Amino acid sequence: MQMYDPQAGMFLPDRYIKGTCPKCKSPDQYGDNCEVCGMTYTPAELIEPVSVVSGATPVEKESIQYFFKLSDFEPFLRDWVSTEHMEAETANKVREWFEGGLRDWDISRDAPYFGFEIPDVPGKYFYVWLDAPIGYMASFKNYCARAGIDFDAYWQPDSEAELVHFIGKDIIRFHCLFWPAILHGAGFRAPSRINVNGFLTVNGQKMSKSRGTFIMARTYLEHLNPEYLRYYFAAKLGSGVDDLDLNLDDFAQRVNSDLVGKLVNIASRCAGFINKRFDGRLSDKLDAPELLREFTAASEQIADLYEQCEYSRAIRRIMELADKANQYIDDAKPWVVAKQEGKDEELQAICSMGLNLFRVLLAYLKPVVPRLAQQGEEFLGIAPLSWAQIGEPLLDHVIRPFKPLMTRIEPAAVAAMVEASKETIGGDTAAATKKASDMEPIAPEIVYDDFAKIDLRVARIAKAEHVEGADKLLKLTLDLGGDQRQVFAGIKSAYSPEQLEGKLTVMVANLKPRKMRFGTSEGMVLAAGPGGKDLWILEPHEGAQPGMRVT
Repeated sequence: MQMYDPQAGMFLPDRYIKGTCPKCKSPDQYGDNCEVCGMTYTPAELIEPVSVVSGATPVEKESIQYFFKLSDFEPFLRDWVSTEHMEAETANKVREWFEGGLRDWDISRDAPYFGFEIPDVPGKYFYVWLDAPIGYMASFKNYCARAGIDFDAYWQPDSEAELVHFIGKDIIRFHCLFWPAILHGAGFRAPSRINVNGFLTVNGQKMSKSRGTFIMARTYLEHLNPEYLRYYFAAKLGSGVDDLDLNLDDFAQRVNSDLVGKLVNIASRCAGFINKRFDGRLSDKLDAPELLREFTAASEQIADLYEQCEYSRAIRRIMELADKANQYIDDAKPWVVAKQEGKDEELQAICSMGLNLFRVLLAYLKPVVPRLAQQGEEFLGIAPLSWAQIGEPLLDHVIRPFKPLMTRIEPAAVAAMVEASKETIGGDTAAATKKASDMEPIAPEIVYDDFAKIDLRVARIAKAEHVEGADKLLKLTLDLGGDQRQVFAGIKSAYSPEQLEGKLTVMVANLKPRKMRFGTSEGMVLAAGPGGKDLWILEPHEGAQPGMRVT
């Protein structure tokens, strides 16, 4: 028996049904699990279920479906679900599903659906959570083929490689029960460990479109350095399943205080003296070797914290050392020593010591802020830092002129990101990243006057170019029959620039120009498809001319 929308005339996937959680009574929950209490259930167990397609109350209707016999794998799973492979909190949660025996798993869905149609069974599709984790293997196999790596050495049952997953707490059931059972049944190895994170909130609340806190990755990148966010998340993440809050005020304060005020400040306080007074050459001896030994002795502890996914504790330990480095400089007072006669050797030794401490801290933070580490390596004039080199000081070594490695987060930049987040929801960024499917319901009815506001024009792609630093965008120069527009389109996964030049397409010509990190986009081209390589720009029939209005 499956839930059926009598008004839309279709079977409903779990995510197309909403209602009240049968356990905690939280409203507006999806038909497979509650985002508030974490309970999993069938759509039929929801209180007052509603179809998100039509708003009608679903009814149960019989349908032939295919099941994965999860019950056959219960002995294997009972043995595998342990603290060896997941945190105790997660293992205890999974063990709850063993009570009363494991239920077999419905792995098929009726059309309309997206994804893979079941071979020889027209109108039936594999449930997305059957095939989605297999994408982990497919992506890696693709990489192995390109890099000449032995795929089997990682995925066969006798593999000694570590296979670690990082997931959200709402998909524990799929990754800690179904996925290892599928792998075991197919003759592959199960994951070494599954690390589960909680949900992300913004300013203490669930992400909100109206408040501008539904922040998309692309919108963030147009306003702020990704290193900031990586550092902030690392400073708050532990190995447990706790939710993580992106408090925007705390975010700016933490980054400005730690990365700029503590870490980068060490280099800026010492580099000027070395560059100006000693032609960039470090001392050939250490001023406080015992302090450097204390710093390098922390490497094993910090490495262990990283391995245990205790990122916040690792960051806290690194910042404790950064405080000590700054205190060393405060006590040594190189700015005072620089004014004293005959103290050049002492000045050089103090500043060289400070830069050696900076180098160690940079190595510790490299897993979190790799771009900052790379800039620091270039400034120090050294090869890429590795953990094994931490104990080797830089002596009698020439550094490069110092340039600011990181700037402070300005409140105006955060405010602009929040404002832009309000604008992009429902706009071209959302459209470009929204996962389309056959099942996507028709939008609410509009009148002709609403449609008439949109000015669609035929355009010729006069030029198409890659955008440096952008993974998904192509820069298009569109000819509207004399008027030219610049548009950034998220179609790089499906087209190369040479495939596009000379083609006719359709664009929204009266869309308000949008300032992006790479320039201003003056419209939007139209495309269809779920995304990735399955994306097709609209091409008018031969005879249409640039500038013609589409009506």
